[in-house]
Amino acid sequence: MINLFRISLLFVLFSLVVIFPAFSQTEQQTQPTDSLPIDDRYREDQFYVGISYNVPLNVPNGVSIRGVSGGVFAGFLRDMPVNAQRNIAIAVGAGISFDQYGQNLFIQKRNNNSTLFEVLDDDRDFNSNRLAVYTIELPIEFRWRTSTSAYNKFWRIYGGVRFGYSYYHKSKLKESGNTITTTEIPEFEKFRMGVTLSMGYSTFNFYGYYGLNPFFPDGRTEDGQEVNFQALKLGLIFYIL
Repeated sequence: MINLFRISLLFVLFSLVVIFPAFSQTEQQTQPTDSLPIDDRYREDQFYVGISYNVPLNVPNGVSIRGVSGGVFAGFLRDMPVNAQRNIAIAVGAGISFDQYGQNLFIQKRNNNSTLFEVLDDDRDFNSNRLAVYTIELPIEFRWRTSTSAYNKFWRIYGGVRFGYSYYHKSKLKESGNTITTTEIPEFEKFRMGVTLSMGYSTFNFYGYYGLNPFFPDGRTEDGQEVNFQALKLGLIFYIL
């Protein structure tokens, strides 16, 4: 299978390289002047792309990050100002995200339709072990900013929730001369929900996501530990008109 995560990462990086110069030029051309008319129907930040570093939380004892653990995401938001100044708004949209969690929790389906969750200790020699998740998202944001219709460089604080449906997931362990790939894990919860916060000035903005529900709510390790694997994502988000 083609590595969709790498393709998505390359797409986001390409988009940033192509869009940023044009976006910066737009900012320079939209500095407030007395001759510019005030548009009382303007909207902000319709498209977004971002990249994150992913941290697994509430994992069994002994689980830690190993190797690549990150994600890329992109989408569209409909900005709907709710006041006359148009610096407070609600936004609703749609997007997609691709996430990988590099760690040492081995996941494999058994023949009896149950799942093995095993914490790989330091004695187990493996090249990589990753959980990959592909999700369609519905973001909802409450927005505050210092923008005007004539000036695109401004402070912003956007908080919200993000609902999602993970249409594909897989766990992949690579060892010397052996690769084990597991999909359609019975305990995997496809419906996702999390809270988000993005804040910053002009082009660059910090982004945070905290998953409210675990990936494996019914998962148990061999010694009975709950696999309350939740996601914390920290990174950068870039909004584009």
